[in-house]
Amino acid sequence: MQASLFPDQTLSPGSRIKVGCAGWSLPRALWPEFPAAGTHLQRYAARLNAVEINSSFYRPHQRGTYARWAASVPDKFRFSVKLPKTITHQQRLVDCAWLLDTFLGQVNGLGERLGCLLVQLPPSLAFEAGTVTDFLHALRERHGGPVALETRHASWFSAPANPLLDAWQVGRVLADPVVHAAGRLPGGFAGLVYVRLHGSPRMYYSAYDRAVLDALIIRLELAARSGANVWCLFDNTAEGAAVADALYTLQGLTVR
Repeated sequence: MQASLFPDQTLSPGSRIKVGCAGWSLPRALWPEFPAAGTHLQRYAARLNAVEINSSFYRPHQRGTYARWAASVPDKFRFSVKLPKTITHQQRLVDCAWLLDTFLGQVNGLGERLGCLLVQLPPSLAFEAGTVTDFLHALRERHGGPVALETRHASWFSAPANPLLDAWQVGRVLADPVVHAAGRLPGGFAGLVYVRLHGSPRMYYSAYDRAVLDALIIRLELAARSGANVWCLFDNTAEGAAVADALYTLQGLTVR
């Protein structure tokens, strides 16, 4: 396993905080907040500094497509890319080295702008140390950058999982709504804090109250000042709430 190869480790605390949405669709009501010229991605990237690509979970994108996206954003902008469901939901992390080769061959088209990989597991996938070790070994042989793991089965929030994830420098996602009480804090590798906000009380639809976002901003900055690479992604995209929430959060950071 490679030691830390994280590209953002030398940045200032404020620079370590990446804030964005799942996808770069812009609701028409917020168009005035963004430049008028350019593609949706170019306009989005002028105001926010990160995006999470979820479409890769459902279908592959060509390496050239990733390269084109990377070329259209500022130097400090970063992409997080979700692993395909063929790896997480069909193979369930087993015997998927060739699938990792294919996927990474595509996403490496992002070059330096590939900031993180997101591994979202199905709710039915329980923690099993041997399976996880084999998978992370295969992944780390191929990729040394930040990896965030979104777990939903209760077994992942027990003691044995945390040290294993830490050993492979994999951060456990803090997701809202919280699936299990132990998931109220991020876990695994402390050098990566990855927050995914799906909307509450109505997932994918509800906007967050400003008081909730203000408290979130404080937590993000505390994590960044501790030296962590911090990501905050809003997935409440069904009616456009994510963009407004992300803009408010990024603007609220006291250190840029």
